[in-house]
Amino acid sequence: MALISGTSINRSGIFDDWSLEMRKTPYGSIGLKRNGNLVVANRHGFENPMPPHRSPYHAYVFALKDLGIESAVALSSVGSLQESLPPGTFVSCSDYVSFAPATFVDDRPSGFAPRLDNGLLDEIRTLCSGEIEMDRIYAQTRGPRFETRAEVRILRSWGCDVVGMTFANEADLLLESGISVTSLCMVDNFAHGIGEKRLTMGGFHEAVGDNQSKIDAFLEAFVDRFGS
Repeated sequence: MALISGTSINRSGIFDDWSLEMRKTPYGSIGLKRNGNLVVANRHGFENPMPPHRSPYHAYVFALKDLGIESAVALSSVGSLQESLPPGTFVSCSDYVSFAPATFVDDRPSGFAPRLDNGLLDEIRTLCSGEIEMDRIYAQTRGPRFETRAEVRILRSWGCDVVGMTFANEADLLLESGISVTSLCMVDNFAHGIGEKRLTMGGFHEAVGDNQSKIDAFLEAFVDRFGS
């Protein structure tokens, strides 16, 4: 079992006393933390966090596969494209949009159709405080900047519900590797142009801090359930 997250881990103290285990991969060394059967990967890095477009996706997914991981829960910070999904809402996505797919196969023709199975979602729902908005669509942009208002309008017109900079890349690689993926997102802000409040980095970080108590409660319950 693996938990993959980033911002939420960086802001939480739950994993601070877990030892960091370095794993060598063809894509560079990667640090993972482990407690019993639970392996935790920080998509931005535990020690020197990298921005989304430089996250070592290939390295940590390769390491998880090499460790025999069969299921992963991906906890992601997202912006809402819908007024009905305000900050502080838990969301699970059943599909995603990305036009820059990630792959391990670069030396021969290959193709597969990714499909999220959300195999652990029923159990995850019992660990969250509050309801989870289900069957939403995640759109990935490259980052590190927020999306323009025009980009947000296009994503909305395509039927996307939330936007982020990481989940599609890791989902591509996890699914290509045969690892089950369960999506859980925390809405930390309205996307640019949604709602009346102007989107700023300061406001984003403030909202992330406001939501951290919900995230920590989930992480504690998750570790209790899967960490032994």
